[in-house]
Amino acid sequence: MTLYEFFGDGCPHCEKMAPKVDQLEEEEDVEVEQLEVWNNQENAEKQKELDDGKCGGVPFFYNTESEEWICGETELDTLKDWADSREV
Repeated sequence: MTLYEFFGDGCPHCEKMAPKVDQLEEEEDVEVEQLEVWNNQENAEKQKELDDGKCGGVPFFYNTESEEWICGETELDTLKDWADSREV
């Protein structure tokens, strides 16, 4: 299972999520692979493939095991459910 967070450098919504992602990793003992998409075309293509019209922006979170995704800012509990492959 891979947990992805696609973000944009300087995105205010992404910056608000950063402490929540750090807390998620610490409390749930998981690793979220963070991929910057505004300045990295390879990461942008990967987001486009996984997003497939779901979100179209950042932050975009994707769980490869459950195929669950989150678009935009969210609460820590929602991130925990997403990381644990529980329906969000």
